[in-house]
Amino acid sequence: MKRRVTSASRVCVVAVGAAACVVLPTSAEAHLVTTGLGPVYDGISHVLMSPDDLVPILAMSLLAGLNGPRAGRRTLFALTSAWLAGGIAGFVVGQTPVPGTVAAASFLALGGLTAAGRRLSPTVVATIAVVVGLVHGWLNGAGIADAQREAMSLVGIASVTFVIVALVSAFVVSLRAVWARIAVRVAGSWIAAIGLLMLGWSLRGTT
Repeated sequence: MKRRVTSASRVCVVAVGAAACVVLPTSAEAHLVTTGLGPVYDGISHVLMSPDDLVPILAMSLLAGLNGPRAGRRTLFALTSAWLAGGIAGFVVGQTPVPGTVAAASFLALGGLTAAGRRLSPTVVATIAVVVGLVHGWLNGAGIADAQREAMSLVGIASVTFVIVALVSAFVVSLRAVWARIAVRVAGSWIAAIGLLMLGWSLRGTT
């Protein structure tokens, strides 16, 4: 009984943390927060304070964890390397070839896949991670170039992405109780719902 309560507490902490990150009144832009500690720490702070990046990382981690250890390991390296590569490309080109609704779309897609709970192969999960990493990384890189900041910020972004995916996906993989995995799927449905609302507001602003 004690073990079950402890697991429930952990799931609640993850879910509440994800929800809190979404509702915090922080900027949704690609520009970095200035910490005064250097570009690497600026990049770390950007991810932790930007729901547009943090929530897709969490959602990708949940999806990978639900699909087992192999999917988690592949996602760990696929998402991080793709995010860094996309960031470098965006920094060099200095333009954003993707629409502003991409963040909402990633919320909706990743949250929906997590909520569905359908078993995916590690290759499919890693491919999704590459797409997410390239798109969001490009947005970060273009934002850094536009703000005339140092490219080393991308190292901080990639580093914190690696840590988050490692911790969250490993936690989800460790869940064995059916109710705990359902709780993860419920968290995915919340993320999808948030993405749907964001997409609606984005489209409303273009009409």
